Amino acid sequence: MALADDIRLLSQVPLFSQMDGDQLRLIAFGAERRTIGEGQALFREHSPAECAFVIASGRFQLSTLGRDGHMQAEKEVGSGTLLSELALVTMVERKYTAIALQDSDVMKVTRTLFHRLLEEYPRAAQLLQARIRENLMRMAQAATAMESKFL
Repeated sequence: MALADDIRLLSQVPLFSQMDGDQLRLIAFGAERRTIGEGQALFREHSPAECAFVIASGRFQLSTLGRDGHMQAEKEVGSGTLLSELALVTMVERKYTAIALQDSDVMKVTRTLFHRLLEEYPRAAQLLQARIRENLMRMAQAATAMESKFL
């Protein structure tokens, strides 16, 4: 895929959608491309997440380990999906196991690359801060809506 195609893909990812061309170019140029064969794991649940992945092509099954010890499918995701977004900011564990349902290509975005983006482009840091604020407000609203269930 050409750099211009990677930039176009990144511009469709919600976290990056409000970033300008220079910011997207930095991410696209610094991201590592990987091909994951059908049936292969991109990552496993509970493994350390030092990076995020943007699905460039293909589909992945996201599964969790059930109480019975068997993998339980949670959802399928495809092109334009950002997996492990929080790993761009801090060390976390993977919430799912991601298995390729077909030969797939991903862009690996490291935490180091993302931090470089935030350092070089303060506007990107402001966008991230606004996104975190919106997510916290949504969580607070959801918790308030469930309040009666816990009384």
